[in-house]
Amino acid sequence: MIVDCCTYTWEAAAQLGRGTSPTNHIPQLSTHAADPSGTGVGQHLEAAEPVDTSIVLGFKSDYLDAEISNDEVAAYVRAHPDKLIGFAGIDPANPKEAIAELKRAKADLGMRGVAVAPAAQDFHPTNSQAMVVYGEIAEAGLPVLFHTGVQITSSTKLEYAKPVLLDEVARELPQLRIVIAHMGYPWAAETIVMLAKHANVFAEISWLLHQPWQAYQTLLSAHQYGVTHKLLFGSGFPASSPSACIEALYSINHMVHGTNLPVIPRESLRGIVERDALGLLGIAPPQTTATVNPPAESHD
Repeated sequence: MIVDCCTYTWEAAAQLGRGTSPTNHIPQLSTHAADPSGTGVGQHLEAAEPVDTSIVLGFKSDYLDAEISNDEVAAYVRAHPDKLIGFAGIDPANPKEAIAELKRAKADLGMRGVAVAPAAQDFHPTNSQAMVVYGEIAEAGLPVLFHTGVQITSSTKLEYAKPVLLDEVARELPQLRIVIAHMGYPWAAETIVMLAKHANVFAEISWLLHQPWQAYQTLLSAHQYGVTHKLLFGSGFPASSPSACIEALYSINHMVHGTNLPVIPRESLRGIVERDALGLLGIAPPQTTATVNPPAESHD
């Protein structure tokens, strides 16, 4: 099964918040990427055709006045339950609201995971309030994806984006399944160390393959460090399509042919594409998840 662990859909760039300029800041793997200024569900579903399952991420940041609505993500997932899985976007900078939304997203919306972005939400990843929120996520039995590394606006705070800052989270909550987004780029070495150190820390590789030489060095380092079994496939749509990412991944060794540089075993590359990401993250496949009824209409 091929699982795309990192995809988004939005109707307008304004949903990403103040100061964002997706066209300039989201790295695009090819000219076949969707227009990041606005990509609807039709484009998303078409791009997702080559994969078995796509995880669709919500996003919430009061700091940036940004939101990809969990309700909209959940409605899209409900329309294609055999193909999509939703992760709720919550903002731990506002812990009470985050915990309430976490519970609603799981119980009412059928979300199967959570996405947070400390650098875009203006909080240190291990502040005491955030740790309480992570504890609630662990108690709910959901995985959490951390947006680290590459950011899409100058307003985000890179001092909160480094993967190594999640070390305390993984130590204090070893049962919490953590996914480091975008391989933690540009701090991929920190991500590799985190993968080796913690049993329940994983990383997805979206936004990495647009720079083949850096991607080659990162994936080779992961192979040499013995952690490729913890790498998950992700396209980062609309930054690029799953098909373009798979092609780029399988072609990664081409640049070193005819040199003395080592190659990454094709079996390792195939493992990234075909990994049982849902099993590693404790998520039931879409076809076996219980049907979630839409929330009742409010009569207020």
